[in-house]
Amino acid sequence: MQEKLDKGLFFGLIGNALFVAFGIICYIYYLTYKDESFLSRTLEAVAYCTEFLGFGLLVYADYLLSASLRLRKLLKISFTAYIVLEALIMILELNSYKLDFYQPYSMAIAIIHAIVSGAACFAFLQLDPDNTKFEIWIVISIAMIFCGMLGVVLGIRVYFGVLINALSFTVLFGAIRFLRSKEDIEIDCNGDAARVAEYTSSMFSDDDSINQ
Repeated sequence: MQEKLDKGLFFGLIGNALFVAFGIICYIYYLTYKDESFLSRTLEAVAYCTEFLGFGLLVYADYLLSASLRLRKLLKISFTAYIVLEALIMILELNSYKLDFYQPYSMAIAIIHAIVSGAACFAFLQLDPDNTKFEIWIVISIAMIFCGMLGVVLGIRVYFGVLINALSFTVLFGAIRFLRSKEDIEIDCNGDAARVAEYTSSMFSDDDSINQ
């Protein structure tokens, strides 16, 4: 299961990096957009390919993490919600010129987006509660997410938040892999001997852990 966890973290890193690439492609797409032009159609096609590949890798990473991690229901549910929300916003962004109901500069969408993403990022603290080094990376990632929300205030479309969110999760997944390589974080998986210290924090305990 530890091998599954490593794969999940790796594909999560790559999937989020592809979402970062999607945000950059969108930026170029909106700067150069001309209806029915070859460049716009090409950039749109590349953006869709990047989105679907990134989404596919994140779904696979989500499966691997859910299958390998012991308990941590909050993390599993919130990360799944984050992936679905990101994919939905990406599709709306690429079709915003055709959709009258979608408001790409909406503060409400930016706030909801940041709250869901920030909650998903915060839930990763379940991996190793009370680990100061890991907590620092969580705080950095959440701060990046809420900075991305401010893009709407500056007159930037919601996709800017997608880009910053993906960048923050890329940083987070990279930090988890780095901390694991240095043995500065211990993550128990299904089949491992349960570590009581893993669930000493009531904020991040699953009800099932009472019976451990």
